[in-house]
Amino acid sequence: EGVSKLAKRQALIEAMKGIPEDEVANLIYKWEFWARDNQLPPTGFWTYWLLLAGRGFGKTRTGAEWVNKCVELGLSKRIALVAPTAADVRKVMVEGESGILAKAPPWNRPHFEPSKLQLTWPNGAIAQMFSAEEPERLRGPQCDTFWADELCAWKNMQETWDMLMFGFRLGKNPQGCITTTPKPVPLLKEIMKGAVEHGGDGSTEIVRGSTYDNRGNLAEPFFKKVVSKYEGTRLGRQELEAAILEDMPGALWNRADIDRVRIPHNALPIGTPIPGTVTGEGPSTLARGIREPVRYTCLVYISVVTWSEKLLSPAAAFSGRAVHP
Repeated sequence: EGVSKLAKRQALIEAMKGIPEDEVANLIYKWEFWARDNQLPPTGFWTYWLLLAGRGFGKTRTGAEWVNKCVELGLSKRIALVAPTAADVRKVMVEGESGILAKAPPWNRPHFEPSKLQLTWPNGAIAQMFSAEEPERLRGPQCDTFWADELCAWKNMQETWDMLMFGFRLGKNPQGCITTTPKPVPLLKEIMKGAVEHGGDGSTEIVRGSTYDNRGNLAEPFFKKVVSKYEGTRLGRQELEAAILEDMPGALWNRADIDRVRIPHNALPIGTPIPGTVTGEGPSTLARGIREPVRYTCLVYISVVTWSEKLLSPAAAFSGRAVHP
């Protein structure tokens, strides 16, 4: 893939010979020329473009270029920009070296009004800035486009996403770009279910990338000192390779086993303390259950000191057969 891309560039360079210099100068703003294939929006009809990529991949530039292009083509009129914090949305998404302002071409550069937390493009398109620190600020504003950056780092993740979705209702084909280094969080899994590869309706298009994809644009000391330290480790798989890590090695329980016996969310739990107390450090184990149609138990907390002695006692005492979240 890299070879074919290089060949395309060489061919284009040859074709540019004889083209006026002013037109060649504009090539710097042609993202489709510089971008890697996994940095360009998917083709077809989709609602969510989910870009799961490692550190240094170029997620910010990808999102910024996409927003600018959507505005220039007249596809986006009202945009929501959402980041983990207010500082992130301004310093990274808007004013960052790979952000919207830095990557907008001169003829399509938006006017930034920090006091209004708003960007306005020459054609009248408007982007408003939000953070996962204040989900309630997403009440009221509407959008036909959104860019959600580092979704898995959002503090109030589900609440922020819900408020964003309620306002995501303008236009004939509203679309959102989600750029994040993945973590095994429920919201991310829910969004991924929309992809065909996960049995969905195709509303989600998943694109993956790693730190190594962008090596040519990253400092070599970064690879020598940082990447080499973490590659091959669990943290490296997540942060560099963008792998979704479900379980800790050697864990007593794994997520697949828990999900297999999980009680539906409409089952109402009833708190029931276990007779007696657990000796050692920490509070007593607590079992929670429902009476109909089958009794279940959930291990909420157990002393580290005495887990080997008391681990099975709640299940035995209450005939537990499943685990409730």
